[in-house]
Amino acid sequence: MRKIFSLILVFLLAFPITACGQNRAGETGTAVSIETIPATDTIEAVQETGTAPDDTGSEPVAEEETIAKAEFDFERRTVMLNSGYEMPVNGLGTYSLHGDKCINAVKSALSNGVRLIDTASAYGNEEEIGQAVRKAINEGLIQREDIFVATKIYPGSEMENPVQSIQACLDRLDIGYVDLMLLHHPDPNDVEAYKAMEQFVEEGKIRSIGLSDWYVEELTEFLPQVDTVPAVVQNEIHPYYQESDVIPFIQDLGIVVQGWYPLGGRGHTGELLGDSVISEIAEAHGVSSAQVILRWNLQKGVVVIPGSSNPDHIRENTEVYHFSLTEGEMARIGALDRGEKHDWY
Repeated sequence: MRKIFSLILVFLLAFPITACGQNRAGETGTAVSIETIPATDTIEAVQETGTAPDDTGSEPVAEEETIAKAEFDFERRTVMLNSGYEMPVNGLGTYSLHGDKCINAVKSALSNGVRLIDTASAYGNEEEIGQAVRKAINEGLIQREDIFVATKIYPGSEMENPVQSIQACLDRLDIGYVDLMLLHHPDPNDVEAYKAMEQFVEEGKIRSIGLSDWYVEELTEFLPQVDTVPAVVQNEIHPYYQESDVIPFIQDLGIVVQGWYPLGGRGHTGELLGDSVISEIAEAHGVSSAQVILRWNLQKGVVVIPGSSNPDHIRENTEVYHFSLTEGEMARIGALDRGEKHDWY
């Protein structure tokens, strides 16, 4: 029965519960129309009885409603989230960046056209991120609406006091609003923390919300308990850890996938960049191994946020739109999967 319940629940999750935010088509000129259906009552019925309403044992009737899978716009270099906001598909990860190094890296990224900046409360650099953004605005380099800033709250005490923790992130960044806020990992208080983020969305302080380090089992358990389908799920993804079963599961729910550690992460980048398969493909295109890996992610529909403080590397990581990988090259990289996770979460 438990297996049947799980299968039914996964089927039901193929339909969105509801979408947060507002449609920005008037501002962007493009929008993704996603038809939603109320699923809360059905999910609750399955949870209580283990069967779907009106289940007579007959063959299930296929539903006509479908979820629009978010497609990358490579010309605009963005993707439309289910919240109605556009997110850049190539950004800067700021884990381990602090002080002037962090400020300079963010300003270098913004100067090179990067419009997505990813941070977190646990990184301890939200104040520097905010300072760099405000400087860039004051210098006329960008306007606030041009950029997309994401942050996260951490399990433990932060999720025990989510309203206070969310507000603290907003205060440290001090950039008016946050474009995307994520729960950093699953936690006993994650549902209440997520509901607190939903309230901040209603107040206009957060535009989109999502999850980090949630996989199939975690999502299957979590989603029926909340009212807003996440706009983004952020997980570790690179050629040695490809999540080939997880990515399509998330995307089929109308959720955008974002990959951290796209170049392998601490202590593993050198090995990955030196992989002979990737090096051969890079040489064939006249690009770097890093560019090949980032392009591979993008062609899989995975947003990338490589981290760097080196201005040359930051610029190089943005130059991934002048070439594309063939199906054969994508398959060769796909064959590199080791299921090798490079961090614990």
